[in-house]
Amino acid sequence: MRHRVRIALPLLSAALLGACAGVPAKPADPLAGSAWRLERIEYMDDTTVTPDGARRYGIAFDAEGNVSIQADCNTLGGRYTYTPPSGLEFGMLRSTLAFCGEGSLYDRIRKDMPYVRSFVLKDGQLHVALMADGGIYRFSPAPKP
Repeated sequence: MRHRVRIALPLLSAALLGACAGVPAKPADPLAGSAWRLERIEYMDDTTVTPDGARRYGIAFDAEGNVSIQADCNTLGGRYTYTPPSGLEFGMLRSTLAFCGEGSLYDRIRKDMPYVRSFVLKDGQLHVALMADGGIYRFSPAPKP
């Protein structure tokens, strides 16, 4: 049994030293702790959708990898994955299922979110892109409560 320990300890310490010395630190998640309100959705067929000002639409990212999306009278929530430098994907999103009424963007948002693949932070705005150039969701910083 001592022989195994003598062999295992040098291997373990070498592995730990290599992990500490040779692996670059993962870049900080620029979305963690941020909250945004939806300004508009621009699709590649030149369709632009602007939310009704009386309805609430936004997205918030926490430091633990959770996302919360306010889509009118419903909320969607789940996990998100940030992949440096600009990759963004959502896991399965759970949702409330209230009927928000005519003019709601809830169904559109619920259907689009699985296709999110990347983002850009530019000029103080968050631009979230759908795969295959499907469209861009444009957000501005959410007002502080």
